[in-house]
Amino acid sequence: MIRSTGVALLLAVSVAAGQEPSAPSSTGALSWTNPLAPKRADPHVTLHSDGWYYLAATVPEYDRIELRRARTLGGLSSAESKVIWRKHDKGPMGAHIWAPELHFIDGKWYVYFSAGEAEKRWEIRLYVLECSGNDPLQDDWKEKGKLAAGWESFTLDATTFTTNGVRYLAWAQSEKGVKGTNIYLARMDTPLSIAGKITCITRPEFDWEKRGPWVNEAPAVLVRNGKVFLTFSASATNENYCMGLCYASETADLLDAASWKKMPEPVLKSDAAASQFGPGHNSFTTTPDGRTDILVYHARNYENIRGDSLRNPDRATRAQVVRWLSNGMPDFGAPVPDGNYSIPVSDLIRP
Repeated sequence: MIRSTGVALLLAVSVAAGQEPSAPSSTGALSWTNPLAPKRADPHVTLHSDGWYYLAATVPEYDRIELRRARTLGGLSSAESKVIWRKHDKGPMGAHIWAPELHFIDGKWYVYFSAGEAEKRWEIRLYVLECSGNDPLQDDWKEKGKLAAGWESFTLDATTFTTNGVRYLAWAQSEKGVKGTNIYLARMDTPLSIAGKITCITRPEFDWEKRGPWVNEAPAVLVRNGKVFLTFSASATNENYCMGLCYASETADLLDAASWKKMPEPVLKSDAAASQFGPGHNSFTTTPDGRTDILVYHARNYENIRGDSLRNPDRATRAQVVRWLSNGMPDFGAPVPDGNYSIPVSDLIRP
C-alpha cells in the first residue's frame, strides 16, 4: 500500500520543478501518452539532479545524435530535439550511428554511442563524446575517440553504472569462435576507458535468443533490493525481438560469471493483444521522487514489416512502470497499448 507521505513528496517535487500539483491519476509526472517519441529506437532516458528528464535515442537516418529534455516524462513527446553531433563524411564514426546514451560522471556529461566507418559500415565500435558545460543541449561537445573494448570486433550498445563505489561498463560484442553477440562487463578506470578483467555475462543459449541472428545486446542496469539486474535484448529486430534478464547479488563479485543467473524466459516480448511487437533495447528511469521505477523501451505497433527490419523507421519510444514482487524481483508485465497511460497508485512505491 502506498504511504500518503510518498504522494506528498512527489507532489512537492512537481511543484519545485514548476509543475502544477496533481493527483496520482491525472496528467503530469505520473501519466503520459505512449509512444513518447515516434520513430525513435534504442531510447535512453535519465532523470538528472537538475530536475529534467533527458532523452537520447537512435534516429531512423542513423546519421546524428539528438537530445531532448522535459520536466516530465510525458513532456518529452513535445520537447524540441537538439542535434549535438553529426556523423563524419569519411572514416570512423561515418555510418550506423546507434544507441546513444547520456551519462553525467564526475561533473561532466558523456554520450556513449556505436558507429561504423563511412566506407565499412559494419566495422562498428564504441565511441564517446564529452561536454564540460552544465547544459548538454547548448554547450559544446568534443569527440573523445574510441572506447576500446577487449579486442577489435563488432561492438555496440555500451552502458555504464556504479555500485559499491565501482563504475562498470557493460556492452555487446562478437568474439572470435563464438556465434552471435554477447554481453560483457568490465570496470572503468576513467569515463573513457576500461581496465582489468572482462567477463561475459550472457550469450545466446535459449531458443528465444536465436530467432534469426543469435543476439544478446543492449544491456541496461537497475540496482535494487540488494541485487544488480541487467536486462538485455535478443533475436532479430522484428517481432522476435524481446528482453531478457540476468541478475547478481550486489555484494557478489560482478566480474565472476558464476555470480550471475539468467532467467530462462524473456521478461518482455511481443503482445498481439496490445498491438506491440519487438519490445526491447530499454533503459530505466524513475518518477521525480525517485521512488517508482519506469521501464523505457522501443516497440512497433504492427507485426509484419516490409523490407529490412533493421532499416524500418517505426520503432517508437514507450514507457511503463516496473512492478516489484515480494521476493525483490522485477515484474515487467506485458507491453502496454498505445494511448494514455497512468501509473496505478498501488505501483508508486517499490517494496
